[in-house]
Amino acid sequence: MPSIVGKRQAGKTYYYLVESARVQGKPRIVSQQYLGSAEEVVAKLTDAAAGEPVRSEHKAFGDLAAVWSMLERLDVVGTVDGVVSRRADALASVGTYIALATANRIVAPCSKLAFADWWASTARARWLRLPRGATDHRRFWNAMDRLSVADLRAIETKLGRRIVTEFGLDLTGLVLDMTNFATFIDSGNEKAPIAQRGRAKQKRVDLRLVGLGLVVTRDGGVPVLSHTYPGDRPDVTQFSAMIDELVARYRQLTTSVESLTIVYDAGQNSADNHELVEDTGIGFIGSLPPSDHPALLAIPKSRYRPVDADGDAGRYRGLTHVDTTVTALGVTRRAVLTHSTTLHAKQVRGLDQTLATVTGKLTALQGRLARGRTRKSRAAVQTEIATICRHRWVSDIITTTLTGDKPAELRLTWRTDRRARTRLENRIFGKRILFTGHDDWPVTDIVAGYRSQSDVEAGFRQLKDTHVVSFSPMHHWTDQKIRVHVFYCVLALTIAHLMRREAEHADIHMSVRELLNELSGIQETVLLYHDGNKGRPRAKRMLTDMTWTQQKLADLFNIHHYAPTR
Repeated sequence: MPSIVGKRQAGKTYYYLVESARVQGKPRIVSQQYLGSAEEVVAKLTDAAAGEPVRSEHKAFGDLAAVWSMLERLDVVGTVDGVVSRRADALASVGTYIALATANRIVAPCSKLAFADWWASTARARWLRLPRGATDHRRFWNAMDRLSVADLRAIETKLGRRIVTEFGLDLTGLVLDMTNFATFIDSGNEKAPIAQRGRAKQKRVDLRLVGLGLVVTRDGGVPVLSHTYPGDRPDVTQFSAMIDELVARYRQLTTSVESLTIVYDAGQNSADNHELVEDTGIGFIGSLPPSDHPALLAIPKSRYRPVDADGDAGRYRGLTHVDTTVTALGVTRRAVLTHSTTLHAKQVRGLDQTLATVTGKLTALQGRLARGRTRKSRAAVQTEIATICRHRWVSDIITTTLTGDKPAELRLTWRTDRRARTRLENRIFGKRILFTGHDDWPVTDIVAGYRSQSDVEAGFRQLKDTHVVSFSPMHHWTDQKIRVHVFYCVLALTIAHLMRREAEHADIHMSVRELLNELSGIQETVLLYHDGNKGRPRAKRMLTDMTWTQQKLADLFNIHHYAPTR
């Protein structure tokens, strides 16, 4: 017959449901089931009496817990609070607000006005208790007002050191690039001179822009330096400021900057910029516009040799090269001229599409002129033809002739020079000129270094993803608030790429979005019970079932530390 037995352990009594039977004529316990302490038994009996839950709630958990684990691992709150003090009337420290904003950017980007609603939908309030009203957007920005440009630079520097040491990042190869982001600042607003109209890379020519330069590691694409600048300034003008800051920070981590190699694209090229790179003594891998070096383009195909990474022909299939020198940007340095069959084919397809569009428009204009259906002057029609043929390489292939002087007499003829197209393809398509100071590096290392630009480009694409790790929305109206926004957006990108890097090391190969989507599937379910008495219902919390991948990620990012205990 079953009975309840108490067992004393370490001064406390724990209860078991036991069943006894005679074994070889002697009474023995044949089964037992742990019930718990007296408090746990009472809780279980109360739940049983309560019956079915009256309702349930579902809270976001997995992705937030993983991100918060990374923020705590880097001690983001402590680092920020060590630089800037808390307002006397603040409901949370500046570091706490920065951590909250960073987490929000990663998992569910929203405006600060919607921040409180987002916070209420998460389980994080269970392990980070904040006073009522702390997540109000006005409280947030009151706290952010304490952050100056110098404070942000100091925090970024300290966090950079922590990231490098904590995660063992390889800093010998870094990649630099720049982009800009559209804002929604009114044209008449004079409090944000950093937001200016310029060449919008998101094609939003109607909006003011903020420029952002990033330096990221080749080891995981992790940002180690950011630089915010007015959106109307060309990227090339910001290069020197970023190199100076980069070298200064690098010297804080190592005694020799000669071990550093910076990778950048042709958009940063200028004689002054390159002179700065040479003067610092750092290594570099850049590129030169092929059309500026016809002598290199004229090298015959017979001189090209395959690029082979230790026999890994698959990685560099269809890629050949010539190892030579070139004089550019005021110096003579090593040049690796490459030809990619993949790039060649893409450029052919792109040219085909462009020519189809151009010839379609020329045909339409030709027909309109032949019918005498124009009132434009000859000069205006010439301008229209020039606009149609403005695309790259079109003028090398298509020849147009306009006859007549009066509108009714204007006639257009055009022809495609196929031989010119063939010469163009043979001369320039598929070719790149890599420019470097590393005379002793294997060609494969030069090519791999240049291709690592995709790491920083991937970071920019991620910041322009509106669903996770997003720069937008940004509804801020002063320089100071814009700089703070950029800071926690870059920190969000850093955390996300560190998470992806950790997953890669654990043989979980996912993009940032895939990783966060998988983690977001781990939710917290809250079952609410009411026994009929007045007062708040009792809550019982549990996590949803996990897939094998989710379980592996949960272990990797230690989200069990934040899991509900009842």
